[in-house]
Amino acid sequence: MTDAIRPTHSAADHPAIPREKVGVLIANLGTPDSTGYWDMRRYLGEFLSDKRVIDYPAWKWQPILQTVILGKRPFTSGKAYRSIWNTEADESPLLTITKQQHAKLTAVLAERYGDNVMVDYCMRYGNPSTASRVKAMVQAGCTRILFCPLYPQYAGATTATANDQFFRALMQETWQPATRTLPPYFDTPDYIGALAESVTRAYAKLEHEPDILVCSYHGLPKRYLMQGDPYHCQCQKTTRLLKERLALPDDRIMTTFQSRFGPEEWLQPYTVEEVARLAQAGRKRIAIMAPAFSADCIETLEEINEEIRESFLHAGGESFTYIPCLNDDDAHIAALAGQIESNLAGWLA
Repeated sequence: MTDAIRPTHSAADHPAIPREKVGVLIANLGTPDSTGYWDMRRYLGEFLSDKRVIDYPAWKWQPILQTVILGKRPFTSGKAYRSIWNTEADESPLLTITKQQHAKLTAVLAERYGDNVMVDYCMRYGNPSTASRVKAMVQAGCTRILFCPLYPQYAGATTATANDQFFRALMQETWQPATRTLPPYFDTPDYIGALAESVTRAYAKLEHEPDILVCSYHGLPKRYLMQGDPYHCQCQKTTRLLKERLALPDDRIMTTFQSRFGPEEWLQPYTVEEVARLAQAGRKRIAIMAPAFSADCIETLEEINEEIRESFLHAGGESFTYIPCLNDDDAHIAALAGQIESNLAGWLA
């Protein structure tokens, strides 16, 4: 057993156990294992069966999901994933970027805490599963775990379901570690600063500054907002703080929502429709970013940079600039590390 010790004051024949340490487990949304039909079906089935995501009664939703949706959607989603797939590593960009974030955070926290902290990553849907990484941390001697969903803004369909899965994983452990969860960090100066830096860098590369910056956030049914989910308000505040940091006029930045699914009304305005309206209104040059995503994924690389781009250009737009997510940018890693360190207070010196 690596890094194993005999407990203080124990009998001489007491077996060695792992040295106690603190775990930091970062979590992202998830990824299919491949773009093939069955891997896509398994991934979509897990995702769309989550009551935090789709809260319709199972008796009504599951027959539709298991027949109509999962009969067809794995083909269309697989095609979308293939257009962005990291073929060299044979994995989704989200997994590649999460690994890069993990590597940088490991280095930063090792410099701060030495080998007293173990950093790992997991996915809410797909692999590596949350349960497998929690088990690995417990077996490695983590008696305390800080669970970190990488969502700046809180939503029941993102942060809460990631936490749910973490707590379910703890239920499988005989000796549960003490735990904390990372709170939303959408309004922290370091996060807003990292977003602003990414916009400034992108604008500096352009011959003409965009007419407007579109901040596109993943969507939710409007009903969730009315039930008390704070996500919409936190998105609006993120945009406002970014506007203030960049010193942009009110008419040079806006908030929209993407990834609508199903027939009911979602948070508006819808990004795909709004960019077309902007083009038709004479805003021929736009930049767009996705502040709710900590890493580029299918919703940004395919939906924004392909579908939404096409909507804008088809409506008469001339220049469409996609500003990548913060990914493993050093300013982003510093912002995350700062939040992690704050939430480890009292556990580590």
